[in-house]
Amino acid sequence: MKNRFIIFILGPTSIGKTSISIFLAKKLKTEILSCDSRQFYKELKIGTSMPKMEDLKLIPHHFIGHLTIHQIYNAKYFEIESRQKIKKLFHKYSILIMVGGSGLYEKAVINGLSDIPNIDLNIRNNLLFNFKKKGILFLQKKVKKYGKIPNYLDINNPRRLIRYLEIFQSTGYPPIFFFKKKYLNNFTVLKIGLILSKDEIYFRINNRVEKMIKNGLLEEAKKYYPYRYLNSLNTIGYKEIYNFFSKKKYSISEISEEIKKNTRKYAKKQLTWYRKDTSITWFNPKEKDKILSFILNKVGNTGFEPVTPCL
Repeated sequence: MKNRFIIFILGPTSIGKTSISIFLAKKLKTEILSCDSRQFYKELKIGTSMPKMEDLKLIPHHFIGHLTIHQIYNAKYFEIESRQKIKKLFHKYSILIMVGGSGLYEKAVINGLSDIPNIDLNIRNNLLFNFKKKGILFLQKKVKKYGKIPNYLDINNPRRLIRYLEIFQSTGYPPIFFFKKKYLNNFTVLKIGLILSKDEIYFRINNRVEKMIKNGLLEEAKKYYPYRYLNSLNTIGYKEIYNFFSKKKYSISEISEEIKKNTRKYAKKQLTWYRKDTSITWFNPKEKDKILSFILNKVGNTGFEPVTPCL
C-alpha cells in the first residue's frame, strides 16, 4: 500500500489558511477537508469567512456548509464522519489537506476522542448554578481543591472548568485519566502552522471584520436572530451583534470593535494551544513555495508526481 498523508494547515483566525490550502490542493491534485467547527453551518457564510463559491467549485471541499444551524453536532459526530470520509478519499489520493482552527476537532481526526462515562446532571446543574451566582472564581477554587491545575486546562474558560469538574466529581478521576489514543492510523500526519507577528495578525483580523460588516454580516445575523439561543450561533460575530440588538441604541462601529476585540482574544487562545504542539512546523503564510517544498520532501514517493515548472 502507498504511504498516506494528511497535511494539516493550522494557525490563528485570519492568518490565510484557506488560501494556502487551495494552493496546496491544486499543486498536490487532491481535496480539502475542513475541521473548522463553525464553517459546518451553511447559513453562516459571512460570519465564518466560508471559502468562496468559486474556490469550492475549483477544489472539492468536505465538511463545509454540510449542516444547518438547527442540527445537533459535536466533535464526536465529526470524529466518526471525518474518519469515514478520509478512508474513502484515500482510495483515490495519497495526500489529503485538512484545514481549521479547532484543536478539539483536529484531535478527533488524529487520535479519536476519549470515551468519558456518563456525567451526573445534578452535578452539572449545581456547578452552573454556582457559577452564575458566584462567578468564575468559584470554579477556579473548586478545581484547585483537586490538586495542581493541569497545563491543558484554561482557567479563564468557565465552560472548560465546568467540564473538568463535572467529570472529576462524577467519576472520581480527572479527564486526563480517560485520554486514550483510540486509533492506530494508517496515515502520517504533517502539521503546517502559519504565523505572523501579533501586529500583523491583529491587522488582518481588523480588516476581515470590516470586510464582513461591509459584505452584510449584520443582515445575515438579523435573519437568524429568532434562533440566537442555538449553540451554532454562539459564535464570535453573531453573539456580539445579538447583544447589541438587545440594546436600544448602538452603532455599527461599536459592533465592529467588539467583534474585533473578541476575535483577537480568540486568536491568542488558538496560538497558546498550538504553541504547545512541538510537531508543528511554522511558516509565514507568504512562503507558499517553501511550504510545498517542505511537504514534498517529507512525503517522498507516494505515487504522486507533481508537474515541476520549467526553469
